Amino acid sequence: MTHSSSNRLPVAVACHANILVGEASIEALPGALDAIVEHGYSHVVLPPLDPAGTDAAALGRLINERGLNPITMAGGLSARADVGSADGEVRKAGAALLRAAVDFTVQVGGTQMNGVPYGVFGRPAAPTDPDAFSRSARGVGAIADYANERGITMTFEVLNRYETSVINTAEQAVDFVRQSESEHLRIHLDTFHMAIEEADMFAAIRLALPLLGYLELGQSGRGLLSTGVVDVAGIVRFAVESGYSGIFGIEAFSRSILPAGASDMLAIWRAPYLSGAELAADAARVIQRGFDLSRG
Repeated sequence: MTHSSSNRLPVAVACHANILVGEASIEALPGALDAIVEHGYSHVVLPPLDPAGTDAAALGRLINERGLNPITMAGGLSARADVGSADGEVRKAGAALLRAAVDFTVQVGGTQMNGVPYGVFGRPAAPTDPDAFSRSARGVGAIADYANERGITMTFEVLNRYETSVINTAEQAVDFVRQSESEHLRIHLDTFHMAIEEADMFAAIRLALPLLGYLELGQSGRGLLSTGVVDVAGIVRFAVESGYSGIFGIEAFSRSILPAGASDMLAIWRAPYLSGAELAADAARVIQRGFDLSRG
């Protein structure tokens, strides 16, 4: 049976699965996917999943039969698998991990892979030195080319200073793409991180726009998009008026939904919302308002 939404949003928008459900399992996802469809979203973002331990075909069918498109997330780099490492074997292990994520994206039926492919996620102990930045850029660029050959657009997310020291701003992201030597690598900006790192969010979007492949909308407190310091409707309006034609995304996290381990890793110490469906509905209204403003 194929599900569809009669109230599809006027722009392509992805809803992160963890907004509604803690685990992206075959058993837990159906209700969350139905709510995502109901509120007009075109894509669902999956959290990082183990390709070897996930039935990609079954997961893809679950998503596709509802008329949604999956976006996967690369990640999981470590001290033993990191494309920016000075150790060649560690770089090879990191590249293998990322290629497996691309292959999984193909298997699940996706056409875009987001995530943090350039380094280890977590509070950094020191700045990233220029040589490591360049090694990472070249390694990620090679994976972006590998992904493109398989019909996958690869993006990398710009994070705040508490989660990485590799890339914190749109300016650094543009330099990362330049050093990657790939024509296919794209930037993923997130307003939650931009609210911490960017002096001017609108200028950052303008700078990244030619390379921007994903614009994620997240509030300062990780809760409802209609509350907080980020002018989400204004961001949507500006992006549309500036000619952005890629996918928007929404992201929020609540300790009442996300498992304790993931909440700890992301520093989600409280519950900024209780109902993922209500958050998705609220976000859809904010995005629609931003789009309407762009049309005068």
